[in-house]
Amino acid sequence: MLGGAGMPSTLKSVPIEAGRLGSALCVLVAPKKDLDGAQKVDRDGAETWLVSVAVVPPDGRAALIEVSVPGEPKGLTPGMPVGFVELSAFHWEIDGRSGISFRADRVVPALAPAPAAPAAAVKSAAGGGK
Repeated sequence: MLGGAGMPSTLKSVPIEAGRLGSALCVLVAPKKDLDGAQKVDRDGAETWLVSVAVVPPDGRAALIEVSVPGEPKGLTPGMPVGFVELSAFHWEIDGRSGISFRADRVVPALAPAPAAPAAAVKSAAGGGK
């Protein structure tokens, strides 16, 4: 349903368990702009940024999503694994168009898992490699 002037009457935000998305890689970080080219701000007055993220779920069907965040994300570079703080999705419908938008409190560099040590190094460290 639409409210007045083509605006949605309600937006229901649905929390997303980010770990279920699978792998997430930063593609691009850019200011979120309005139709006039000015940077958008959220209801708290913070400038809004878009982080384009390639997600590859366990089924292997990759997708590109754009996640809105308040404030400029720091330390993100293209190709970097990322994680999300308080990721949510919401369905929108305006003037006969609809879609799903994503929002997060932050998008942050993900900690890469430590590489597995070779078996010989583990054996040596344990005192068994003499």
